[in-house]
Amino acid sequence: MRKILVIDDEAAIRDLIELVLLRENFQVKTAENGRIGLQELDAFQPDLVLLDLMLPDYSGYDLCKEIMKKQVVPVIMLSAKNETIDKVLGLELGAEDYMTKPFDNRELIARIKVVLRRYEPNHMNKSNEEPQINYGELAFNLETRVVLKNGNPVALTAKEFKILEALLRRPDKIYTRDELLEIVWGFDYLGDSRSVDMTIMRLRRKLEDDAESPKYVKTVYGFGYQLGGDSI
Repeated sequence: MRKILVIDDEAAIRDLIELVLLRENFQVKTAENGRIGLQELDAFQPDLVLLDLMLPDYSGYDLCKEIMKKQVVPVIMLSAKNETIDKVLGLELGAEDYMTKPFDNRELIARIKVVLRRYEPNHMNKSNEEPQINYGELAFNLETRVVLKNGNPVALTAKEFKILEALLRRPDKIYTRDELLEIVWGFDYLGDSRSVDMTIMRLRRKLEDDAESPKYVKTVYGFGYQLGGDSI
């Protein structure tokens, strides 16, 4: 059973979402504010987080960033705000999807399932593949979603993880920004290719000794991005 954490300060919304999710055979934990939400994140280890943007103790955007720092877990934002700028900001911060309240329960379930399929550990993994990819100083575990550099864990967001996974699986391939957008964000993403550039920039800061001279995530000018050169 997949586990979902619901963080929302409205008791009626929490109860309704919990009921809908339980009917779909999900395990569910709920939290009424960001502080409790972060505690449940550590204790429950959810596969997905439903996050309300209007919390009494946290901005949903700030809480999303805190969640991304802690775990590689997809986030779907829930909000009464339906302005495009709010949606784009949430997606730029790393959220997988953004739903405006009130929403249809069937649509919520459909979107949850799409995101979970995208982050299924073995979604792209063939049964005869090794569960870990080693590249230079990096060790990338496809099952536990843990990335190590020289034996030390590297805290990646879900999107950073998916970009690195795509590059490691096809080291000979040059990915265009549009290809990475579709792989990581999905075809219906509201933003543009700058989201790829920003995520790559953050990924380099975490992986590279010198982000200005990257050896893991290489820019192929005029084309896109590729795993680093043969010298590694």
